[in-house]
Amino acid sequence: MTRIVLATHNKGKVAELHRILGELDVVGLDEFPGAPDVAETELTFEGNALLKARAVAAFTGLPAVADDSGLCVDALNGMPGVLSARWSGRYGAATGDRDTANLRLVLDQLADVPDELRGGAFVCAAVLVVPGGVEHCVEGRLRGTVIREPRGTGGFGYDPIFVPDGGERSTAELSAEEKDAISHRGRAFRALSELIPQALG
Repeated sequence: MTRIVLATHNKGKVAELHRILGELDVVGLDEFPGAPDVAETELTFEGNALLKARAVAAFTGLPAVADDSGLCVDALNGMPGVLSARWSGRYGAATGDRDTANLRLVLDQLADVPDELRGGAFVCAAVLVVPGGVEHCVEGRLRGTVIREPRGTGGFGYDPIFVPDGGERSTAELSAEEKDAISHRGRAFRALSELIPQALG
């Protein structure tokens, strides 16, 4: 079975991808000491994902999968978008809990926005890069609403303040299996998994 490297040190993301891709042999960057830490300098999710996957494929000589994702809020003109993980800037880094600082900043920015205008989407671009071969990119989206206070302890990032369309619970209140079934990342990686067998040929 061909090994596929997920371009992250985040064990949670590796476990999530194992759940979504099932039988494929997926490992994270912890298996490859000295692997490059690639800065996300592009202006699109796809661009950042490709930066990471290309660098990891070149370093390991193995097919690499990477993703970039974030929360795009309608009332903030699509932001935080690609800046989702760094939205609170130096303040967030200084607090030692960047996720909470990012979430609180979004809530503060939306404080005066009425409920009917608090729509947005989680967006994920997932890519596969085969050394010396093909590149594939797919996108997954999950529409929903940004609520006014965090709810739930599951997930990460903005999950506690996002309720998917048609639901009543935040994505932080869903089980891992429920979230995988509808999430932007789940949708993107399931679409990518359909391309992997042919790409690895």
